[in-house]
Amino acid sequence: MYAVLILGTAGSGKSTLTARLVEWYASKGAYAITLNLDPGVIDLPYEPDVDVREHVSIDEIMSRYRLGPNGALILASDLIADRLDEIQREVDELNPDYVIVDTPGQLELFAYRASGVIFAKEFRCDAKASVFLFDSMLANSPLNMLSIALLATSIRLRLGLAQVNVLSKIDLIKKDRLAELIEYSADPARFEHALQREKDSELYMLSISILKGLRRQGISMGLLAVSSITYEGMVNLAGALARMLREGEDVEQ
Repeated sequence: MYAVLILGTAGSGKSTLTARLVEWYASKGAYAITLNLDPGVIDLPYEPDVDVREHVSIDEIMSRYRLGPNGALILASDLIADRLDEIQREVDELNPDYVIVDTPGQLELFAYRASGVIFAKEFRCDAKASVFLFDSMLANSPLNMLSIALLATSIRLRLGLAQVNVLSKIDLIKKDRLAELIEYSADPARFEHALQREKDSELYMLSISILKGLRRQGISMGLLAVSSITYEGMVNLAGALARMLREGEDVEQ
C-alpha cells in the first residue's frame, strides 16, 4: 500500500485532485481509496472511503468545550493524532494499492501542529509521498511563486516526505502565462531575472537571497502543470509519484 498526501493552501484544489487521482489509478487497474483528514469540511467532490469526521466531530467539540469554529478546528486537528490507530485499521481493512490523503484546507493546522507530523511518521504503508499544490491563481507573479515555494519547502522539512510540486488549476490561466510560470520554476536564471522587476529594493534583495539559498541547498522548485478538470498533466504527475513510491514502476495495467 502506498500513501499520497495532497497538500496546499486553502482553495488550491486538494479535494478535486484527490478525486481525480483515485479515478486515474482505477482506470489503470489499481485499487485506490480516499482518506479525508479534514474534520471541518462540509462538501467534498468524492465520497470518502475513510473519513476523519466519523471520529472527530466539530459540532460536538464546539458544544462540549464551548469553543468557536476556529478553536474547534484547532482542537479537532490535534485529536486526529489520537484517532490514528482507528483510521489505520479502517484503511488496512480495505487493503488498497493506494490511499490518497486529502489534508485539511487550513494547511497550518495539519502541517504545523502535532497531528500532521505524527500522521506522516506513524501511518503504516510501504511508502509515502506528498503533492504540494501551487495555486496558479496565487502563483501569478515571480514574487508570489517564490513565497509559495518557501512554504512548500517548509512543509517538506516539517513532514519529512518526498514531495512533488504541482501548479494546479492550469485550465484557469492562459497558455502563454502558463508557459511563463513553468519556465520560471525550471530556470533559476530566468526566475532571478524576472524578480528584478520588483520595484521595492528591499523585497528584491530578500527574494534573491531566498532563491539563491534554495538553489545552494539543491532544492528544486520545478513545477508539474496539472488540471483536475481536463486531466492535463496527470500522466506526468502519476509518473513522478511512481518514481518516488515504486522506484519508477507503472501501476498495474
